[in-house]
Amino acid sequence: MKEKLREIREEAVKRLEQVKTSQELEELRVKYLGKKGALTAILKQMGALPADERPKMGQLANEVRSAIESKIAEARGEIEALAMEQRLKKEALDITVPGKEHDMGHQHPMYIALEEIKEIFIGMGFTVLDGPEIELASYNFDKLNAGEGHPSRDWSDTFYFDSDSRVMLRSQTSPMQVRAMETMPLPIRIIAPGRVYRKDEVDATHSPMFHQVEGMVIDKNVTMADLKGTLNTVVEQLYGKGTKTRFRPHHFPFTEPSCEMDVQCHKCGGVGCPTCKGEGWIELLGAGMIHPKVLEMSGIDPNVYSGWAFGIGLERTAMRRFKIADLRLIFENDVRFLEQF
Repeated sequence: MKEKLREIREEAVKRLEQVKTSQELEELRVKYLGKKGALTAILKQMGALPADERPKMGQLANEVRSAIESKIAEARGEIEALAMEQRLKKEALDITVPGKEHDMGHQHPMYIALEEIKEIFIGMGFTVLDGPEIELASYNFDKLNAGEGHPSRDWSDTFYFDSDSRVMLRSQTSPMQVRAMETMPLPIRIIAPGRVYRKDEVDATHSPMFHQVEGMVIDKNVTMADLKGTLNTVVEQLYGKGTKTRFRPHHFPFTEPSCEMDVQCHKCGGVGCPTCKGEGWIELLGAGMIHPKVLEMSGIDPNVYSGWAFGIGLERTAMRRFKIADLRLIFENDVRFLEQF
């Protein structure tokens, strides 16, 4: 039995020195140390030995087991170290190789103009509001004094969702005037930028989807002079000192008196060109003093308070700001165009 234990030890150690994988290692462990392994089989024969030899054989068997277990642990460490080395080689990164260059984006020119407008008005004490693009006709028309039969309510001008013409894509950001008057304490100074939708044909200055910035002030003793002074200040801050503007009489159902403000064409300097359709001026916004009926419908006493409002086309503002000749360039996402800003 003593000789058999030595043979098991020598054989096990020799084979464990040659093992290459974890699977081979486990198979050898089971072969020599498992329940049906070679060492276990020897130990089962201990009962046949004389009583005085059993302690010596037991001690020798434990030494053999310890030697095999030690060799298994050593082999396992070598296998794991080799696997880690191979993994590190496989996953190695060469930090000297140049990385991939990624182009960084920047703000769209229209949103650059919007941020500048916001900054100007916030500096004047205005609050920026946001509102729904799917709007009720009562807010888009009725409460703005544009009753049934008004041309702007026609199906040829407005995108409706229902046959009753009550739910629609808003055609202006003016509904935010009403929402502000119904919910905000007086005095009110707000601007409301956002997308609006009209059935316009696409050309150099029109699009069926565009952006507006609505502005409104309601307070005591507000006059048309306040409106003109504010708008001229905004335009000069956007386009530079001495920017030429003109105010033309107009009619809007929600303002009285009403006007439209033009800026001199940036493309031709007022001479006339395709961008301004030969007029030398580009319409920038509509404005006026808020109609007393509009104030009354929102619960504001027109005998105490007055106000003015305007709606400015953001795309046209950006066109003048960056001297863009065709509005369609703003929506075409041509990188050659956008990279200029």
